[in-house]
Amino acid sequence: MARESRKDLRGQVFALKDLVEYQPGTVASRMIINNKAGSITVFSFDKDEGLSEHTAPYDAVVTILDGEAEVWVGGETHAMKEGHTIIFPANVPHALSATTRFKMALTMIRGSEDE
Repeated sequence: MARESRKDLRGQVFALKDLVEYQPGTVASRMIINNKAGSITVFSFDKDEGLSEHTAPYDAVVTILDGEAEVWVGGETHAMKEGHTIIFPANVPHALSATTRFKMALTMIRGSEDE
């Protein structure tokens, strides 16, 4: 299933963590939805890989699908494992690092609650 396009997934049953494989020494990703409302991307991180601190203009929801990660949001550190979810608020610095190799789903919502 990892080679199917986003369109091919519509109407199908699948496990998010099966949509991207681990790659030694790197981060891999697969975007499964991307439109003006937002996007959903599945990532795999090898141990000790991560994303450096950054901000985004929209809220983002991260769910750990496999493994463990350390996540920083607005100066607070969180140990996360499979099944845990966190919301990165818009414009708040955040970063993450793989404690073990791990997979996550990132849901980015474009817009705000005021709209």
